[in-house]
Parts: sequence; C-alpha cells; structure tokens
Amino acid sequence: MPRFSSYDSTGLAYHVIGSGPPLVCLPGGPARASSYLGDLGGLARERTLLLLDLRGSGESATPEDPTTYRCDRLVDDVEAFRQHLGLDRMDLLAHSAAGNLAELYAARIPDRLARLVLVAPGLRAVGVETVGFAEAVDARSGEWWYARARAAMDAWQEAAARNADPEEVAALRTAAAPFAYGRWDERARAHAEAEQWERSPVAAAGYYDGFSPDVDEVRAGLARLDAPVLIVAGELDPAPTPAAARQLAALLPRAEVAVQGCASHSPWVDDPARFVRTVLTFLSAD
Repeated sequence: MPRFSSYDSTGLAYHVIGSGPPLVCLPGGPARASSYLGDLGGLARERTLLLLDLRGSGESATPEDPTTYRCDRLVDDVEAFRQHLGLDRMDLLAHSAAGNLAELYAARIPDRLARLVLVAPGLRAVGVETVGFAEAVDARSGEWWYARARAAMDAWQEAAARNADPEEVAALRTAAAPFAYGRWDERARAHAEAEQWERSPVAAAGYYDGFSPDVDEVRAGLARLDAPVLIVAGELDPAPTPAAARQLAALLPRAEVAVQGCASHSPWVDDPARFVRTVLTFLSAD
C-alpha cells in the first residue's frame, strides 16, 4: 500500500483502485477509513481512484499533534497528497464530512482543482443550515424500520448536542443508519455496520474540535473558484437535503446539483449505475 509523508512528516496511506484518469477521493465519517467508499459503485472501471486515509484513520499514522485532526488543518494534507501525486490540477471527490474539507481546500487553493465532485457534502464550512432535516426524516415514516431508527435519530441529536461520550453517540448513530440509505436492505446494512470498525473515534472527535471557520472568508474564496463543481444530493437524505445542496451551489460560480432519486447519504450504494453515470458525465464534459 503506497504511503507518503505529509507536511509535518505524518505518514499517510492511500489506496489505488481501477484504471483511467486519476480521481482523488476524500472519505467522510468523519475519520472513516477510505475502504468504505469501495470502488464507488463501479466508478473505478473508468477512473483510477486514489483513496486517501485521513491522518489517524484507516492505514494512516497517528500525528504527534492531535490538533491536526481538525478539518481546516487537514487542507494541508490534501495539498501534500496532490504534490505527492505530481498532479498540477486534480479532479477531487469528497463525501459527507469530507465535503467541508474539500470546500476549505477549494476556497484556499482553487487553482489546483480541475473538477470537484461533492457527494452528500457537509456544510459547516460554508455556514449553510440543514434546511428540511425534520421533513426529510418524517418522510420515511412509512418504512418498517422507522420507529426504532427515529428514536435513535432523536437520541443521537440530543447526545451530540450535550457532547456525550463518543461511544454513546456512535451507538446511536449506528441505530439511526437506515436514514442514510434509500433502501435498508442487506447491502445497506453491511455497509453501515462496517463503520464501527472503520471509524477512528479519536480522529473523529478531533475533526470538528475547535473548528470555527470564517464563513465569509470561505464563501469569498469559493466565489473565486473557476473549476466546475457537481453536488450529488440524495432525494431522501436528511443532511444535506437537496434544498441545502442548492444553497451550497448558489455560492459557487460553476456548480450544478444532481438529485439522485430514491437515494440518501450514500448514493453509490443505493443505485450504483445511476451514480456512476452521473459522475462520469460530469467528469468527462468539455
């Protein structure tokens, strides 16, 4: 497995899957091993996926300074990765919490991006609220799993708000997992259950610890981004909802939103073929 030394000599690991033009991929979680992305529903058949394990997660090393787990400080790791790969400009894909990281990178180093794909991205970095969250949760009330998952979702939100023990929060998050998928079937359950082994609690706790972005500065940086941006939003996703994704798109000069029907927070799991078709059409556009 290839590795490189980041700006502070922390060893970071990455995985190379597939063939074709390179696509750098940042995993969410936060701090979930990049292995959960798999081949992104078959995207690796057309693109070489370069899946980075963020510091302290997956196969990457633990840094000496725990404050470097913070989202905004990880921008330097992404830039070190680009330099290691020898890419003048890169196509970048980020999922979920890594959307914040990619947004910060795009605002700070916009000239190194060729194209940006944000899949169900986090929105803290740009100050966009999770509009429609309650409505999206209520919309799943006809599902057989709803009552139990809704109770877990409510408890998870309450526990997170009071900074409860990370293990308690993680257990509730797992119980609420059906909301993250368009269909709570065997594939979705396996994908969700793997998170408990793939996520680093320490790195996850540090990802947003003390994170207080200058939203105006981030938005000003994104307004200067010339690279095309695709935001993939699941029709059923509570966070971000398609409405929230459109608010993010409004901050970017060349952004488009693709809403994937019958999908939630992991659209490549819900409908791999449709996800791949959407992303490849964007990446291959003139």
